[in-house]
Amino acid sequence: MSQTSHPATASHLPAEFDGLVAVPPWRPGWSARFTARPARALRKLGRTAGRAVRDRPSGPRTAIAEAASRSSVLSAPSTAPAMAFSTGTSTGTEFPVRSGTSVRPAPPLPPAPPRRPEPLPRRSWPDGFRDRLTSPIPTFQELLAVAWHGTLRPDVGDADRIPVHRNGLPRLTGTEAVVTWVGHATYVVQIGGLTILTDPVWARKIVGVHRPRLTPPGVAWADLPRIDAVVISHNHYDHLDAWTVRRLPRNTPVLVPAGLRSWFTRRGFRDVTELDWWESTRVGDVRFDFVPAHHWSRRSIWDTCKTLWGGWVIASDDQTIYFAGDSAYGERFAQIGARYPDGIDLALMPVGAFEPRWFMQAAHVDPEQAVRACQDVGARRMATMHWGTFVLSGESFLAPVEEARVAWAQAGRDRADLWDLAVGESRVLTP
Repeated sequence: MSQTSHPATASHLPAEFDGLVAVPPWRPGWSARFTARPARALRKLGRTAGRAVRDRPSGPRTAIAEAASRSSVLSAPSTAPAMAFSTGTSTGTEFPVRSGTSVRPAPPLPPAPPRRPEPLPRRSWPDGFRDRLTSPIPTFQELLAVAWHGTLRPDVGDADRIPVHRNGLPRLTGTEAVVTWVGHATYVVQIGGLTILTDPVWARKIVGVHRPRLTPPGVAWADLPRIDAVVISHNHYDHLDAWTVRRLPRNTPVLVPAGLRSWFTRRGFRDVTELDWWESTRVGDVRFDFVPAHHWSRRSIWDTCKTLWGGWVIASDDQTIYFAGDSAYGERFAQIGARYPDGIDLALMPVGAFEPRWFMQAAHVDPEQAVRACQDVGARRMATMHWGTFVLSGESFLAPVEEARVAWAQAGRDRADLWDLAVGESRVLTP
């Protein structure tokens, strides 16, 4: 596999302000106005200082400004009565005003501008990735036809049967890995000393889906530890949620498909790595491989297949976890399996959003195909996802996991290796 360098995180600390502002010229009558109306005079002085900041020369500091910066006593003319006022700086320090000197108050310093991150090298991508498609893109008429089966269907009576176990995140010990299902395609993966989010969606509603979330996120946002990396499979709204992404620190490492980096940099993220299929990068001691999927991408009518889509193989020295993202069934699962002859310890596989089949089969596996794909990639265990969270399709809410259990048994697999987790449930993966 080719290796891409993991970009260093740029400093997010604000830059030091370069020099003090020059003292604005003395104007006759200022002290009298300050004595009579101190608040009004200070506001006027602040505006004058602002103009001085914009127009100040780039040369060295003036002796007057340096003297003012060292002074801890600011004075008004001798006719002014003693009084105190705030300098208006971020420290909020108050200085007494004394008589007997002509030193004027120093103007407040403007807020320091934020330091811009170091520019990262850009890669050259094609105008689009339609050549990677294995099925036609759904037409607008097909999307309208399927709407009734998903977002507009009236029957949601079995939503209260979706299991939810919200017990928080377990602590990692030794060389174990832990996966916790938050809901839909969002997992908290603890592996190799890192805490990783897959396709994070904590939003109550997502764009294009009429009904709100059926179940709460399995882990409260406030209960999350520091996130060491985020992986994104593709840009559909149920996998890339802007509201959730904005809650992340901007120095969080984000790993994305080719063409999606600018979506994050526009939102201030500074450590974004975009990969093509079969490329890899590292965060700490964990390797991230971007692998193919049978899917597509779109967030508007203008950007169809402008960015890539795929899954992620996340490997430490002790475990390997495959996050499938979204995919129809096809030969690419076997191609992934051929790349990992030693096998994959756990596959996080979608099992929901598969009805009506005439429409969904081009983008999503059904439960039986998910089990077959798990075998194709050589995964020893399968954890289900992509069900029980948003109303996207026509099957009953429990059908994905119930049919996955049947298909798993028919394939002769050990029941203990099917992790049909409840929302919020965790499972420990031992070496």
